[in-house]
Order: sequence, then structure tokens, then C-alpha cells
Amino acid sequence: MRQWRQIEPIIIDAAEGDELIDTRGRRYIDGVSSLWCNVHGHRVPEIDAAIRAQLDRVAHSTLLGLASTPSIELAARLVRAAQRLSETHSRRRKATVSPRPPRLPLTKVFYSDAGATATELAIKMAVGYQHHRGEAQRTTIIAFRGAYHGDTVGAMSVGYCETFHRPFESLTFRTVFSPTPDVTNAPEARDIDWPWHDEALRRIVRDRCLKQFDDILETHNETIAAVMIEPLVQGAAGMVTHPEGFLAGVAQRCEARGIPLIADEVAVGFCRTGTLFACEQEGVVPDILCLAKGLSGGYLPLAATLCMDAIEQAFEGEPWEHKTLYHGHTYTGNALGCAAALANLDLIEQRDTCAAVQRNAAIMAASLEQLRDHPHVGDVRQRGVMIGIDLVATRQPRCAFDPKRRLGHALCAAARPRGLIIRPLGDTIILNPIPAMKADTLVRMMHIVVETIRTFDFAGFRG
Repeated sequence: MRQWRQIEPIIIDAAEGDELIDTRGRRYIDGVSSLWCNVHGHRVPEIDAAIRAQLDRVAHSTLLGLASTPSIELAARLVRAAQRLSETHSRRRKATVSPRPPRLPLTKVFYSDAGATATELAIKMAVGYQHHRGEAQRTTIIAFRGAYHGDTVGAMSVGYCETFHRPFESLTFRTVFSPTPDVTNAPEARDIDWPWHDEALRRIVRDRCLKQFDDILETHNETIAAVMIEPLVQGAAGMVTHPEGFLAGVAQRCEARGIPLIADEVAVGFCRTGTLFACEQEGVVPDILCLAKGLSGGYLPLAATLCMDAIEQAFEGEPWEHKTLYHGHTYTGNALGCAAALANLDLIEQRDTCAAVQRNAAIMAASLEQLRDHPHVGDVRQRGVMIGIDLVATRQPRCAFDPKRRLGHALCAAARPRGLIIRPLGDTIILNPIPAMKADTLVRMMHIVVETIRTFDFAGFRG
């Protein structure tokens, strides 16, 4: 907060399309899609109109003991959208002649209001499911190192970071962390330049991490409640992209042991990786699916946790059995948020936003090739429009800048006068633009990124 107060803040007063406008009338490309949630841009006529129409009916009513029209309609749409995961899984199963039956679809929806509450609820669903089916000893959550699932206490527990959470460690519950296939920082990558692009290396790191995951499953076999994963990309870890087949390998092992798999698609869902849900790319159907951020198109706080029938049925019983999932939020299933989400899903289908992401991803990848030989760009990781650019003091050997110098922060600040808002994670520059961003705006954004890095005075940060 001290450092933030020492600089002139940018105060956003308005927005239009892909740009934010501050109180002085200066325009900035929204290079982080307003913290990874905006899908179609700002002031989208169709979403604006849907919210205004809902305002003429009711802005909010509780779902505790009641139901509401927009929440019912949205739940049905989400279940239909999730059906794509089952269909993809079935096609892959047939292609491999798997003896296992097709995975059941996600059919139940529980609303909350943020990514952290969606994941917190998923944990309670998994542990409660085990308890009610007579497996009360199953309370262990397996997560992956570097995971981020939110900042509530349960979410902190499954995404514990010493830097962020040390003061709150006594509040968290014990989680078992399995190694993440972080190819860039893997021991095998020590002498390889731009390791993310070495496919043989990615397979080696994937297989090693899956073997270690096997060992953890065996060690904790009798106490595991669920496995929790961010599919394909660990965003807050610095856009760590998992090698192809890692997600599917985790899912197959969970299925073989009957362990519920929780997929946290809060950051990667709604086309950001190139498909509506990231799990779709590896034919994975989780037992529990967490959604937020892009669910409402980036307009209003809204989250949903989907699960299979078997999970929900564990909470059914007579009143005196107290099997109810005692969990709720004041604004659960908020009518305005649901109206925005329905309009968002309409636009994703009508405009084929996932195809737009694939086109935009190609534009970004081509631009970033210009940095391949830059002496202070150690690696570039990309999945869809989610990109991490590592800044390093030297590439070979790979040596980091002193984190106290806050190089990443300084470089992102240097992009602002050029008309771009981006944010770092340490010395990793994060790009996560609006998935449906117009091509000409994206080209301009990538030009600013490349030129800012090319002209930046790195020498002043070596001391």
C-alpha cells in the first residue's frame, strides 16, 4: 500500500469496447480483461440490454427456500454446456477402445458469487460426499504445487503460498501437494533455452510428475476426499502451462481409484484457452466443476459449482439426518448476474468466441516470436490468450533479477503511457486480453508489449 500511494493512481471512469478510460480521458487497452473476467468487451449492447430488462422485473431475490426464473434458465444452460465435456469424453473413449463406461454428465448447479466461493463449496461438497457415504476418514485434498484457488480460508489451504499466506497458516487445513509439471523451472530444463518449446522435455516432465502423483495416491489412498486441479494452466503461478496429456493422466488415475476430481475452471473457462471449458481439450469430465470470472461476461459477481448426480444425492435424506449442504450466500443466483450470464452464453455461441480466441492466440504467438532472441526474455508460455513472459537477468545460465527491484512492476508501468494496462506476477509479465478482442486492437496491444520490452532499460535492475 505504501508503494501504491507513492504513485499517481489510474482512476477508471468509463470504458468502451476493448478500452478503459480514466478520469483524464486517457484510453488504455484492457490487457488483463479486468482481471481475467471480461469476455466480449465493455458496454456490450446485448449484455447491457439483458441487465436492464431484468431490472424491470426484479434485481435480486434469495434462493433460500425459493427459486428464480433467470437462475433456473442459467442452470439449464450450464448443464447443457457441460454436456460437451461428456460428449468429448465419449468420443475419446471410443477412439481408444476403453473398457470403462462413459463418464456421467454434470447435472446439478450450486450458485455462489466468486471464484473462491465456488472452490470453497467444491471442497465442502467433496468432503461432505465422503462423510455421508460412510467414508468420514476421507478428508484429504490433493492439490498441485503453485495452485491458486482463491483467498478464502479453504481456498488458501489448497493453494497455500508462503509469501501470501504465512500470517494465516494456522487457519488453513493440511493439504497434500503433488508436483506440478512446470517445464520452465524443471530440473531437466536447466540447460535448455526456451524450454517450454521442447516437446520431448515436456513429455519427460509430465511423466515424472504423473509418477509422483501415483505415489501420493498410493500413500494417501485411504484418506483422500478429492483431487483439485486447474486444468491446462496454473494462472496465478505465472501462467504455468501443463504438458499435453497431464490433465487426462490425472483424471484417469482419479477415475480408476474412484476419487472425485474437482476442476477449477474459474480462470480458464469460457473460451480463454480456446474451448468453452479447458477440460474439453483432453476429454476430461470432472466430478465437480468450478466456474466464475467469465461466467457473467465480466459484468457482475457470479459463480457456479456444478457436480454429478452422485455428489448431490449424498446430501439427500430425512430432515433429522442433517445431510443438507448447509452453505449459502446472500446473493446466490443473483438475478442480474444470471441475466448477464445468459446473454454472455448467447454471444459466445452466436459469435463463436472460441474460434476468435484461436485466431487471436495465433496473432499473439506470431508477435511474441520477435522476443525469441531477447537476452532478458527467458521463456514465453501460452495457452489460448493466456500468456506468461519470464524476464531474466541472463538466459544461460538462467538467472533471475533481484525480486526486491520489482522489475516486472516497472515494465508494466512503462506500458501505461503507451496506452496499455497489464500486470506482472513477480518478474513474469502476464497477458490475458479480452478473448473476443478485435484483431486490430490486439495487434496494437502486442506491438506495445514487444516495444516496451525492447526499449526497456534492464541494465538499471541488475544491481
